[in-house]
Amino acid sequence: MVKLYSDADYWDAYLQRRKILAVFLSVTGACLLGFIALTVAYTQLPYRDPAGPWIIAATCVLVGLYMIFAFPFAGIKFKRCNSYCKMLKFISVGMKEHTIAPFLEIEDWITRDGVDCNVAVFAAKNIKKDELLKRQIYIDGEKEFPPFEEGKLVHIVSQGNLLIEYELLE
Repeated sequence: MVKLYSDADYWDAYLQRRKILAVFLSVTGACLLGFIALTVAYTQLPYRDPAGPWIIAATCVLVGLYMIFAFPFAGIKFKRCNSYCKMLKFISVGMKEHTIAPFLEIEDWITRDGVDCNVAVFAAKNIKKDELLKRQIYIDGEKEFPPFEEGKLVHIVSQGNLLIEYELLE
């Protein structure tokens, strides 16, 4: 059996998630301190001081720059890393399903639970009717696509249709 994941994968993703979160919280803390400093400086000014509009403008620029940073960073980078960590956690604690099925084809990429995946289609027998169904197995986009050949049998170990292990059969 060829295993796609190891404990080191989860640990590396977890450390990357912590680094991203540390950067985000550091920038948030720095912006909060800057906002508090500008607010205190503005409240200490005398009435109708000419520096007042400049402090208000600096505060607006600071908050604007933080918003420009925060939405893409937290909404894209952290969210994707967090989704990948969740996927790896589900792999380690979830129920595994073993299947032997012939490989049919490769479909386009898909985003499943926030993780980019390749889609491998396998034939599965219908229990109630005498027909073949297509079963999609998702393969992590970070990993190299397995060397499946059309029509060959593959022993698949999956968790929630996500490929964990495979073995090419004769």
